[in-house]
Amino acid sequence: MDSERELAFIAVHRDSYPRVYRYVRRRVESPELAEELAADVFRVVWQKWHDQPHADIAWLLTVARNLIGNAYRSRDRLVALQAKLRASAELRSGAASEDLVVHDAMAALRDSERDILQLAYWDELSVAEIAGVLQCSEAAAKVRLHRARAAFRKQMPVSSRQNSVTQKMGA
Repeated sequence: MDSERELAFIAVHRDSYPRVYRYVRRRVESPELAEELAADVFRVVWQKWHDQPHADIAWLLTVARNLIGNAYRSRDRLVALQAKLRASAELRSGAASEDLVVHDAMAALRDSERDILQLAYWDELSVAEIAGVLQCSEAAAKVRLHRARAAFRKQMPVSSRQNSVTQKMGA
């Protein structure tokens, strides 16, 4: 039997989720991020329910606005870090090096694709170890690695360097 707290939360979620999602969606670049942030709003609501048991739409949208700000700050820190790493690679290797080509291709990938390639090549994990890190089956890890390699190849510029770099990446 659901407690009164659970029933009240379910009612708030049912009544408010569409408005919260629309608010978030207008402010972020992807529907996936909007879904994640809208879900996080209700995670916060559940965690703070004892402080704010009657979650009105103004409070929900304030929580959403704060989470959106956090997401943008996180993205900005990531972009700044990537720029710093690229500048460092330019200083080390020169502007036309294979390192920069790989860096740019990796930066263009989705986070999940970049992560699995880094696990395989930077961290030198086997497929079984990657499966353990990602908490999936070995077959799923193989498929994800295959797809990440394909995405990496698509990001590489067509040049003579492409062949040597993609061979190093096992693609």
